[in-house]
Amino acid sequence: MKLIIEPADGVAPLLSAINRAKTSVEIAIFRLDRRDVETALKAAAARGVRVTALIAFANRGGEKRLRQIELRFLDAGIIVARTSGDLVRYHGKYILIDRRVLYVLSFNFTGLDIDHSRGFGVVTSRPNCLQEAAKLFKADCTRTRYTPKVETFVVSPENSRRVLGTFLARAKTQLLIYDPMISDREMLKILQARTKAGVEVKVIGQVSGRAPFEVQKLAGARLHTRTIIRDRRQAFVGSQSLRGPELDSRRELGLIVQDPKAVKQLVDTFESDWTSTSAQRVPLPPDAAGAPVEEPTTASPRETAKAVAIFTKELQPLAATVKKAVRQAVVKAGEDVLHDKDVKDTMKKVVKQAIKEAVKDAVHEAQEALPPRSVE
Repeated sequence: MKLIIEPADGVAPLLSAINRAKTSVEIAIFRLDRRDVETALKAAAARGVRVTALIAFANRGGEKRLRQIELRFLDAGIIVARTSGDLVRYHGKYILIDRRVLYVLSFNFTGLDIDHSRGFGVVTSRPNCLQEAAKLFKADCTRTRYTPKVETFVVSPENSRRVLGTFLARAKTQLLIYDPMISDREMLKILQARTKAGVEVKVIGQVSGRAPFEVQKLAGARLHTRTIIRDRRQAFVGSQSLRGPELDSRRELGLIVQDPKAVKQLVDTFESDWTSTSAQRVPLPPDAAGAPVEEPTTASPRETAKAVAIFTKELQPLAATVKKAVRQAVVKAGEDVLHDKDVKDTMKKVVKQAIKEAVKDAVHEAQEALPPRSVE
């Protein structure tokens, strides 16, 4: 097992992997603007390698660029598949080379992520991970159901909440976490409980509400990775934050890593980033460890307004989705169900909550795209 550390390692490990491919390259793409990666994929196809690209159906930047990538790939002889629209995002990033080597990445194939952001990639040849990755890739290409069978292969929304919750809860001495935004109530309660039990918890990123542990913003680079290091012996590296949408309604992918060398590299990188970062810990009362988790309050009015403007078009399909779901419910239960006051009140609450979660997701995505701000 090997670890890729961005921005230090750059794009070279990915280009080398694609250039070495002999029989097949299977790549899942949420974002791609690196021409060198695209050129390497086209060159692989030209020399007879079976290249299959699974392209996300949408991302925050809109569908136009994704569809342009599809057309360019098809012109180059690359097999193209498009993810389904059943989940909010297909956000996972990974590459299978010859079904012998798997690259699971926390970063996209973009200049911003590779050259200017903290990110990690895990390179493994473990047979069970290769089998699961191939199975996931095929399921998402064919828009069929995927059921995970390996606990160290963490896939949202199938098993990530359970696996990551257990991973956090079993910490005995320390949790070192990179996360752009931790806001899921269940995960925050686990972190609170671990802190109260004497576990040292440090977070580079942001946490909604007041946290009874140290939280710092990354200095000198944009934070994009989602990584959890437990007791300096195991780590999770992937694309899902400890947020409701990324655990429950998006396709995300990560691995539980136990390789001592890789874990040590993660610890060393975290400690270096921690040392070079100005502390952002909020003063807390003595009983804060037992205080209830607060709702997220991270966006400034200016950032919120910008987020709403950016995401207006992307949130519009939500109304159509809700209407479709209601129609299906009426078909199953009969029209009389809509005359029941309790049923109507319940539907209103469900719709309100769905929109609330979508707006939170939109604000966070927009904040991620903003350039890093200096910490005073």
